[in-house]
Amino acid sequence: MLFRYSPDRKGERPKAHLASFVGILQADAYAGFDRLYGERIQEAACWAHVRRKFYDIHVAHTSPIAAEALERIGRLYGIEAEIRGRPSDERRQVRQTRAGPELEALNAWLHATVTTLSKKSELAVAIRYALSLWTALTRYRDDGRLEIDNNAAERALRAVALCRKNWLFAGSDDGGERAAAIYSLLGTAKLNNGKFHQCLHPP
Repeated sequence: MLFRYSPDRKGERPKAHLASFVGILQADAYAGFDRLYGERIQEAACWAHVRRKFYDIHVAHTSPIAAEALERIGRLYGIEAEIRGRPSDERRQVRQTRAGPELEALNAWLHATVTTLSKKSELAVAIRYALSLWTALTRYRDDGRLEIDNNAAERALRAVALCRKNWLFAGSDDGGERAAAIYSLLGTAKLNNGKFHQCLHPP
């Protein structure tokens, strides 16, 4: 696991960090990533962020439409729960067979539903958000290496967010670099069941 420090959230920071990267980037819809995507880097979007928009609407307004969206997305997550930890080829096959039809049906339902809503409504905004990312949202279906969301990365960042309440700044850019190195070490140790010697002396 690797954390990198930057003094701000400008899009040029991830662009510089990923200058030589070729592959798929799974992330939220942070605008700073937009310039990264193209022939060299493909986007894989996060279903948890889509789901959260409908969840917030349902909690606030007990919306039947939001509830149906949550149910449909929930079926996608149900499939993931069954195949978690399985080989990537098997995950891809199951997703294409079972999640594929669910995704097609969801896409059709979103297109039909948004035409019945005010363009400025919260539901319409949530639906347009999902549709605008549809290619990136469905990329996981055809690649068993990908996850349905980027929650693992967000969980790893939770410690940073919690500690941010205890200090307002790292003290200096050097302090930020050191903090990133420590978070990288601790995060890697956690992935290795807390075994620091595996991080310091990999096999």
